[in-house]
Amino acid sequence: MPQTPEEESLGSLVAQASSHISDLIRSEIELAKAEFRFDAKRVGTAAGLFAAAAFMAHLCLILASFAIGFALAEWLPTWLAFLIVTLFYLVVASFLVWVGTRRLKGLAGMKRTTRSIKDLKEIATPEEQALPALNPDREPVTRDGT
Repeated sequence: MPQTPEEESLGSLVAQASSHISDLIRSEIELAKAEFRFDAKRVGTAAGLFAAAAFMAHLCLILASFAIGFALAEWLPTWLAFLIVTLFYLVVASFLVWVGTRRLKGLAGMKRTTRSIKDLKEIATPEEQALPALNPDREPVTRDGT
C-alpha cells in the first residue's frame, strides 16, 4: 500500500535520497565517459591530420631546399650552393636547440607539489617510528638521530 509523503518515515526518505544520489552519480559518470570518448576520438583524428600535414610540410621543405640549392647553383658551383643551404639549416637548428635549452633551464620544477607531499609525509608519520627489531642489541632509531 503506497504511502503519502507525509506518512513516509525519515528512514525511508533517507534511503530514497541515497538511492537517487547514487543514480545521479552513476549517470554523471556515464555522461563523463561518453563525452571523453567523443573528445578522445576527435583529438585522435586531429592528431592524425596534424601528423599528415607535418609530413607533407617536411616534404615541401626538402623540395624547397633542392630548389634553393639549384637556384644558387646558377651563380655558384653546385657543391657550394648545396653546402650553403645545409649550413643555413644547421645554423637554424642550432639556434632552436639553444632557445630550447634556455627555456628548459628556466623550469621551476614541481616545488609546490614536492613541498606539499613532504608536509603530508610529516603529518602522516609519527615523530618516533617503532621499527621492527632486526637486531635486539640495537637501540631504536629516532628522527633526530639519537
